[in-house]
Amino acid sequence: MAGSEMKTHKSAVVITPPEEIWEPIQKIRRLYDRQFHRWMPHITLIYPFRPRSELERAVAVLSSGITALRAFALRLRRLRYFTHGRDRFTMWLDPGPCESIAAPQAAFQAQVPDCDDVSKFPRGFTPHLSVCQAKGCRELEERTCGIQDQWEPLEFTVADVAIIYRDDDGPFRVERIIPLAHVKEANEA
Repeated sequence: MAGSEMKTHKSAVVITPPEEIWEPIQKIRRLYDRQFHRWMPHITLIYPFRPRSELERAVAVLSSGITALRAFALRLRRLRYFTHGRDRFTMWLDPGPCESIAAPQAAFQAQVPDCDDVSKFPRGFTPHLSVCQAKGCRELEERTCGIQDQWEPLEFTVADVAIIYRDDDGPFRVERIIPLAHVKEANEA
């Protein structure tokens, strides 16, 4: 998107699991995620992204740059966490294989190189689906054990990515869907 350098925390490019498998994820989030009402279950690829006024153009740019990306299987495996210092943690489901997510994330980021915030961490881009926060090591350990002991891995096919947007302080909603090529279509070409 040459010439455009506007970003907003009101939009993102994400992978969302199909709604029919949300309940086990939402069960955890309802209990422990202070952002439960702000976000749907998702794996962030690009954030922050573009203002609403630029979304049509952004979709066209992203779509044209990802024609080789194919649908892929993803599995939400185990619980992991990020440390934020001062005994604060974000707990997340580990989606794998990570390489499957890294390719679309890199392809999208290449189309909007100024939207590289999720890649600026010391370890670079880390695919994750946040489900919980914890304060202190004891709470982290208790929540980790309680959640992991009951967690059954979920598997789904990623056939598209979503651009989500929120107005003011409201919840994020899906604004646009960008389909990935399906394997069957790729074999027919």
